[in-house]
Amino acid sequence: MPNLPKGSKKLLNAWAFYDWANSVYSLVIASAIFPIYYQALFKSADITTVSILGGNIRSTPLISYTTAAAFLLVAIISPLLSGIADYVGNKKNFMKFFCYLGALSCMGLYFFSIENIHISLLFYFFGLIGFWGSLVFYNSYLPDVAFPKQQDRLSAKGYSLGYIGSVVLLLFNLGMIMFPQYFGFGEEEGASMQAMRWSFVSVGVWWILFSQYSFYFLPKGNKSDKKVSAKILLNGFRELKKVYNSLSENIQLKRYLGAFFVYSMAVQTVMLVATYFAEEEIAWGEGSAKLFGLIGSILIIQIVAVLGAILTSRASEKFGNIPVLIVINIIWVIICVVAFFIESPIQFYITAGFVGLVMGGIQSLSRSTYSKFLPETKDTTSYFSFYDVAEKIGIVIGMLIYGFIDQITGSMRNSILFLVLFFISGVFLLLRVPRNKIH
Repeated sequence: MPNLPKGSKKLLNAWAFYDWANSVYSLVIASAIFPIYYQALFKSADITTVSILGGNIRSTPLISYTTAAAFLLVAIISPLLSGIADYVGNKKNFMKFFCYLGALSCMGLYFFSIENIHISLLFYFFGLIGFWGSLVFYNSYLPDVAFPKQQDRLSAKGYSLGYIGSVVLLLFNLGMIMFPQYFGFGEEEGASMQAMRWSFVSVGVWWILFSQYSFYFLPKGNKSDKKVSAKILLNGFRELKKVYNSLSENIQLKRYLGAFFVYSMAVQTVMLVATYFAEEEIAWGEGSAKLFGLIGSILIIQIVAVLGAILTSRASEKFGNIPVLIVINIIWVIICVVAFFIESPIQFYITAGFVGLVMGGIQSLSRSTYSKFLPETKDTTSYFSFYDVAEKIGIVIGMLIYGFIDQITGSMRNSILFLVLFFISGVFLLLRVPRNKIH
């Protein structure tokens, strides 16, 4: 296995290429085809509720609660797993495990049905666990493979590759769904639904296949002569406590994490509910117009996000990371206010374009900014687990608040408008981050 030096072009490319491999999950499964398939499944069965654990629950909150539960589990186990990975020096094995867990679970979604709702939801649940679990270790590689001056551009390159790759597969899947007869699915009723199920399989195959390039070149992890023992489980918590204690000594990192937690809560919630919001609140018209409209708007977001990640990286070099993040949060405030009033497809397309512009930018720059604030340490996985825990707990809280407001007011628009408070709070918290070490 090659032992590439830190900062080498081949090593940087190998790291960034994992975004190409795994981002198809976030687009095809989390954002585009699976939400459409899920809603169509209940509509074709002409039911709105299912029996789960002895009670009846509506389809929409069911998938929301499953999503929140998965994120909560990731938030709980990631500090433990990251501590173990740093302790025994084999973070790549952990990354592989979650990669394969997520990919195989995506393939299992082929069997998703209302009749077998429990096992179906487990495939969805473990797909999400696999995706986000692997990101804990993937993100922690950033300071290991790149020098600080390389990290902004490399982080942006990763997100850009992810957006491009996921769009390529989504376009292929869209062709399968819209023209199933050309892909061997026939022309009878239900052919498009069959094509959707095969699109879930394609995500798993793509994810496993392209991740091999990254796995080949990425280092195994920081070398350690420690042996696996019963005490290793407690070591994960020791690492977590060590990172927590270090925050009091690094005011930049502590304040940045607080700001990130607040604004990321809103960003991730918007990303998770965008398709459901568009499906319910926008007047797409009849027939296939809605399908084209939904996937078309998602494609706009993905394509523009590539430009957003690149422009944000360039802007951060000129104006600094924190000032650029402040501006992006202000743009998010405007987007949420506008979203409250939009009704027509063209209005949603325009809004989606601006969402893509700031979505790619804020994700990429948030990751690299955090990496720059880290102290000199070999235990990068433990520090990045803190980053991921903040993000995941924020998602759980954001989804619960979003759903609660939707439930009591009867409109998703009110929920979107409420997210403005989180972005405004993010601006004020970012203003409190000292800028003496990075501009």
